[in-house]
Amino acid sequence: ILTRLLNCSSDPPPASAMSPVEPALPEVPEHAPYLLIGGGTASFAAARSIRARDPGARVLIVTDEADLPYMRPPLSKELWFSDDPSVTETLRFKQWNGKERSIYFQPPSFYVSPRELQTVENGGVAVLMDRKVTHMDVRGSKVKLSDGTEISYDKCLIATGGVPRNLQVIERAGEEVKKRTTLFRKIEDFRALEKVSRELKSITIIGGGFLGSELACALGRRSADLGLEVVQMFPEKGNMGKVLPEYLSNWTTEKVKKEGVTVLTDAVVKNVSYKDGKVQIRMKDGRVVKTDHVVAAVGLEPNVELARSAGLEVDSDFGGYRVNAELQARANIWVAGDAACFYDIKLGRRRVEHHDHAVVSGRLAGENMTGADKPYWHQSMFWSDLGPDVGYEAIGIVDSNLPTVGVFTKATAKDTPRAVTELSGTGIRSESETEAVAGAVAGAVAGAAGAPAPPPQQKEDYGKGVIFYLRDKVVVGIVLWNVFNRMPIARKIIKDGEEHADLNEVAKLFNIHDD
Repeated sequence: ILTRLLNCSSDPPPASAMSPVEPALPEVPEHAPYLLIGGGTASFAAARSIRARDPGARVLIVTDEADLPYMRPPLSKELWFSDDPSVTETLRFKQWNGKERSIYFQPPSFYVSPRELQTVENGGVAVLMDRKVTHMDVRGSKVKLSDGTEISYDKCLIATGGVPRNLQVIERAGEEVKKRTTLFRKIEDFRALEKVSRELKSITIIGGGFLGSELACALGRRSADLGLEVVQMFPEKGNMGKVLPEYLSNWTTEKVKKEGVTVLTDAVVKNVSYKDGKVQIRMKDGRVVKTDHVVAAVGLEPNVELARSAGLEVDSDFGGYRVNAELQARANIWVAGDAACFYDIKLGRRRVEHHDHAVVSGRLAGENMTGADKPYWHQSMFWSDLGPDVGYEAIGIVDSNLPTVGVFTKATAKDTPRAVTELSGTGIRSESETEAVAGAVAGAVAGAAGAPAPPPQQKEDYGKGVIFYLRDKVVVGIVLWNVFNRMPIARKIIKDGEEHADLNEVAKLFNIHDD
């Protein structure tokens, strides 16, 4: 009887009892309500902003990198000062205050799978990695990827950032030189250069700006332990020569030399060649540098590859996609970060290449993609640390061609990047900014500007101070030299756009004379 019952039970169940087989979802969603092109800081800030205003939003980030969104500043700053031998794998670092964090904005668990983006409850943010958007159909509201896949969108952000410039003399020098040259931008570049610094005997950095000077200091710090020769060369008279007034640029150069760097100023590269196992860099004045590896840190070219297919305007003066004050290029297309040439309602048309601008412009674009219609009025800041003991924060137009007034005083142990992060708890200073302090300066700065003061004497120790940059007698830029957490005051001064009779009095607002 039991055998008969078992035989009977083997009959198939009725069709109504079977669970239907779900068709497999495509890896790449066919449609994204919010499509963000580029996987950097501006994209991530926009995604966070969109989700804050539209909690059920489905956001797709498409990036040609193999990594989730991460912050770039530590690649040339804190990661180099890590004592963890596995830092190139972990990408975790101790900030100057000793606290540890990852360069990634969020862990993988924060994101949803691109495959599930269209169906997951309450939406989310998905990242499609190693994919490049190659064509944009603005009228059809869709894009095409390099593998031919198409994605339609309701609203789109272009945050493609930029690509590092190279010197034409290196481009023409042939493969032997090019494979010994780093154009520093991404995680893979940090990993490659860190490896080179341990394996080779000499590295030459071409470029005296933010990136070149930061990398020179970082490598210089390691030079004694590694037996590494570090050379930095640039056409200006001193480090940060395009930004800092000459006396402060010269002083900064001496600081860089003390980090173990051989600094060559007034160095214009004539040609580069590979000979006898070395890269040879010949300058126009006849000087020659022989080195194992070259880092070209000579600026950034905004990535505007989609302009042609999308029919978007590229600014002929500043480069980048031309957008309005709301960061719009078209009715449903916004641009943020390095690639945006925007209209600053205080300082005119600009394009800015700094982390804080990527955060602020990405956040604003995200708000406007969800209907905020807000203009860009926030003056973003930027900062650079030449090791843990010298740092500055800046805002507005800081150009060494402008007249400047500098007010300095003696620094204390508290006046260093290391000390400020002990108080703020973050090495990415823009993230902890607040407007709260700005009220303290309301109405406190007014008057008519006099002639710019003469530069301080070179013998002075520029421990900490404030440098004002003037255009038509109005302050348009401010550098805070080893003065931290005062950015809202600087922002208020630029926003007011008034003339000042005595900038020494204005400098007192920053409490630089306090111990």
